[in-house]
Amino acid sequence: MLKTSTPPHRSLPFLQKASLLAGAGFLALAVGCNRDQVSHFRVPKEAPTAGSPMAAMGEAPAGMPLAEGDMPAPPRPSGQGSLKWSLPKGWSEATGEGMRYATFKSPVAGRNEATVVVLPGPAGGELANVNRWRGQIGLGPIDEAALAAARVVVKTKAGALNVYDFTSEGQTKSRMVAGLISTPDGNTWFLKLTGDAGPVAKAKPDFMRILESLRLD
Repeated sequence: MLKTSTPPHRSLPFLQKASLLAGAGFLALAVGCNRDQVSHFRVPKEAPTAGSPMAAMGEAPAGMPLAEGDMPAPPRPSGQGSLKWSLPKGWSEATGEGMRYATFKSPVAGRNEATVVVLPGPAGGELANVNRWRGQIGLGPIDEAALAAARVVVKTKAGALNVYDFTSEGQTKSRMVAGLISTPDGNTWFLKLTGDAGPVAKAKPDFMRILESLRLD
């Protein structure tokens, strides 16, 4: 009787090696594809918006008025370009931070605050800044004719000061009394009294005395 011999299983290690080599090849191919995809990925470039770091570096859209948070605080004026004032009895002053040059506190109870901001150059222009102020208390923009009608010119030792007085509409009324003046050093100064309509009305006479006392150091 013939004995059948079973062939040796020499092909199994070879198949395993082939399988491993094929798997390694697919893995390398996948890694290479992913690497190519990553290297060609691009982030879309966004345009600067108001208040963004690029806008703060002077890349805000042309004609946009500058606000307290739109740019770093300029150097504090000194010498002949520095504006000075006198405070009525009961008022106190604190040195401002950031864009604020100073903050005034009145003795009048209720929500009211006076601030001083100084910016280099025209700071966007008078009309643009007045419309920004109106927007802060919920009022719509005005044109050049309405701007001239609303303007009150106060003569001071520092020059002519343009003053505006606006009150919002609705049940809860806010009021803003704001003046702006340009000084010989090229800066524009903004002095504002803002808050609830009632307290601002009581504080306005003293605030107007502050504005009338303006002078250059």
